[in-house]
Amino acid sequence: MSLRFNAISELHTYNTDVGKITPKITEVFGSHVFDLKTARKFLSDEAYKSLKASINAGQKIDRNVANQIATGMRAWAETKGVTHYTHWFQPLTGTTAEKHDSFFTLKGDGTPIEEFDSAALIQQEPDASSFPNGGLRATFEARGYTAWDPSSPPFIVEIGYGRTLCIPTIFISYTGESLDYKAPLLKSIDVLNKAAVDVCNYFDRNVQKVNATLGWEQEYFVVDEGLFNARPDLVMTGRTVYGHNSAKNQQLEDHYFGAIPERVYAFMRDFENECYKLGIPLRTRHNEVAPAQFECAPIYEEINLAVDHNTLLMDTMSRIAPRHGLKVLFHEKPFAGLNGSGKHNNWSLATDTGINLLAPGKTPKTNLMFLTFFVNTIKAVHDYADILRASIASAPNDHRLGANEAPPAIISVFIGKYLSQVLEEVKERVSDKMDEQDESMLKLDIHKTIPELFMDNTDRNRTSPFAFTGNKFEFRAVGSTANCANPMTVLNTIMAETLKQFKKEVDSLIEKGEKKEIAIMQVIREYIVASEKVHFEGDGYSEAWEKEAEKRGLPNLKTTPLALDAMVTDKNKKLFVDNGIYSLSELEARHEIELEKYIKKVQIEGRIMGEMATSIILPPSIRYQTLLANNIRGLKDAGVPEEAYANQKQILDKISEHINKASDLVEQMIEARKICNAIEDTRTKAIAYESQVKAKFFDQIRYHVDKLELLVDDKEWYLPKYRELLFMR
Repeated sequence: MSLRFNAISELHTYNTDVGKITPKITEVFGSHVFDLKTARKFLSDEAYKSLKASINAGQKIDRNVANQIATGMRAWAETKGVTHYTHWFQPLTGTTAEKHDSFFTLKGDGTPIEEFDSAALIQQEPDASSFPNGGLRATFEARGYTAWDPSSPPFIVEIGYGRTLCIPTIFISYTGESLDYKAPLLKSIDVLNKAAVDVCNYFDRNVQKVNATLGWEQEYFVVDEGLFNARPDLVMTGRTVYGHNSAKNQQLEDHYFGAIPERVYAFMRDFENECYKLGIPLRTRHNEVAPAQFECAPIYEEINLAVDHNTLLMDTMSRIAPRHGLKVLFHEKPFAGLNGSGKHNNWSLATDTGINLLAPGKTPKTNLMFLTFFVNTIKAVHDYADILRASIASAPNDHRLGANEAPPAIISVFIGKYLSQVLEEVKERVSDKMDEQDESMLKLDIHKTIPELFMDNTDRNRTSPFAFTGNKFEFRAVGSTANCANPMTVLNTIMAETLKQFKKEVDSLIEKGEKKEIAIMQVIREYIVASEKVHFEGDGYSEAWEKEAEKRGLPNLKTTPLALDAMVTDKNKKLFVDNGIYSLSELEARHEIELEKYIKKVQIEGRIMGEMATSIILPPSIRYQTLLANNIRGLKDAGVPEEAYANQKQILDKISEHINKASDLVEQMIEARKICNAIEDTRTKAIAYESQVKAKFFDQIRYHVDKLELLVDDKEWYLPKYRELLFMR
């Protein structure tokens, strides 16, 4: 009990360094990154050109040249005080992983030296059996490999007084299967590049490369570290499984875009400064809607680098927060009754000629290219809505989706008034009998309509999971703890598949004698008609939309176990296997891994709920029950009329009822969990656990505990109110 009271009493003792002058961002930006600018100073011409070609064109680096790169990298790192290096990778645990080795070694004659060669740079061998693998590896088969990804530059991380050189890598098993998020992402980037370039060449033969770009928006909560440590449920699960709302939460929405509290401001400046050193181009920071909820966002980057930077940002924030006596919560729904956190993924496509393919152009030709990629994106979302929903499925995100703070689980696309008019015009005016005059007039009319977008007079729709926002699509349903690589791998892949089909259909019409531009318009019209039902401009929270979506045949997969089934449908197996993103065994393994993660997260929540109820909540309730009983007995023995202690008796009856019910439900939950654990089939286990344990017991136990909190008047009562937990000033 003293943990909470001590934490509250110490809240005012923290000093904030708000007066400390931070360096100019441009002076420190990228100072801990071995980018091409830095590499130029430490590498020979041969090594520099090889590294640059590998980054820009994906060319393989010769082993001899790699030795030169490794030597130059070590020389640079040592100027920064680095003594160790690690292969930094992103296994399917949802966090990052690293194993540190020193540059120090002994030669055969015992001479100590500092050394870092190509073998250490290019490949390492961590234990692959202890990471999630979905049955791809047996426990006794431990071997796995990390392999250098030159397209993401190495960086230096400061931990306390030490500095470590981190080399971004992919992670694969000894038998070649990918066991991380980065390897499939890189494959999806490559397949999308090839498909997009082929379609771009209809309009501009100079385009030789198309990069997918990403701008993420990271939401998070910040709470006092002492108060965090006093909550076993926050420590174990990242969210409060119990807790009564305070009188004032976010009803007035006065926290949103408000003045940043000084203590949090000091933390923000600290972690931002570390991020700038790491080359993370943070641009925005602000208060979010819920108390103690905040957001940061960077400038757009190439998607592989953006994903690495987001995972690195979360690592950095978690590492810096304790310096300020704080704890960062990335959980999608840490507190009931308050808005949860998401991670909007703003996705677009950019050519090596400097064109954003999802930005309206200045000529009829560029606008037709924009319309091509715009409509193909909508068609991809329509055709593969189920796998897109699966890409953001998780136990914590289930609490957030559709909760009047995030998009619903129904995948739909919002495009706004003016583009809806453009698509309707194409649908009405394009036909099989178009001539060149019809084509020219339509292109001109579309060009007249599209500039309305530049006036920024199309409203946004926060209830849409996939919204067009001027020059990009915003995938709003991604959860705050998610690795961006998973939804972006899916989005890249479904877009590549749709573009390949688009080119095939256009080429078929051209072969039949149709003019290229007319053939493109005809296929665009087909795609507009085929994907109409995924368009939705209204309120995604309304019951009317849920009913309408059902009529349209759109999937509404509200829970993770059901959503994940999309990973192993025949259609989606073919999608990933044919595009070389996953093998069949890799895809099935990832399905098992995601289900297992879901089960384990819910199991942990169930266990901590039971432990807190029996060891923390019921004891003070029983003490108060005894106090009331003694009070009633004393009054009765003194001959006081019964009506004088009727209120105490009523409270005693209620407390006794809730104590007994909570205790019984915890036992029932434990027994139900044993049954679920005995079920061998993973999918059945997940659904059984959700239906038998989570739905049946969690809410009931929470109800009785909340009632006890209201009834028990005890200064030792454990559960803190939100106003205490969220006090940041």
